[in-house]
Amino acid sequence: MTIRLLFATIFLLFTALACGEEAEERTQTDTTEERVLDYVTTVSFLDHNRNEISEIRAAVADDNRSRSEGLMNVTNLPEDAGMLFIFDDEAQRNFYMANTPISLDIIFVNSEYEIVRIHRNTTPYSSQTIPSEAPAKYVVETNAGYTLRHDISEGDFIRLEEK
Repeated sequence: MTIRLLFATIFLLFTALACGEEAEERTQTDTTEERVLDYVTTVSFLDHNRNEISEIRAAVADDNRSRSEGLMNVTNLPEDAGMLFIFDDEAQRNFYMANTPISLDIIFVNSEYEIVRIHRNTTPYSSQTIPSEAPAKYVVETNAGYTLRHDISEGDFIRLEEK
């Protein structure tokens, strides 16, 4: 009888510890704040004749810290939203998807606002380099498939909201 009591006590203790760990994990998960973006500008996509195709609300990344963070840890991006990266100069750019949980279209744009390269349906969490392959001053990130759904191609243009 004492062995049964010992096993029952060990079982109850183990169960209580396991439940306590699950509760602690739930608490840690529940307290993780979802990253919320501030959409402060508008990016319009224009065809090669500069007729408007579509537009998105965009969060802006215009300093080293915000450009480095990009859309990392953003789990929900509205269909009509994205991020605009603004650089001080025009140069070849390399992006990657580390810590980015959603697939994106990455659109590289030169200083004349012409789309020079589009990488569609990028792989979430990938550390693979995504190159502009041409000098770019701006980069726009949208949900994966956005450029196909709106027939946006290399050689098209963007227009930025004037501030």
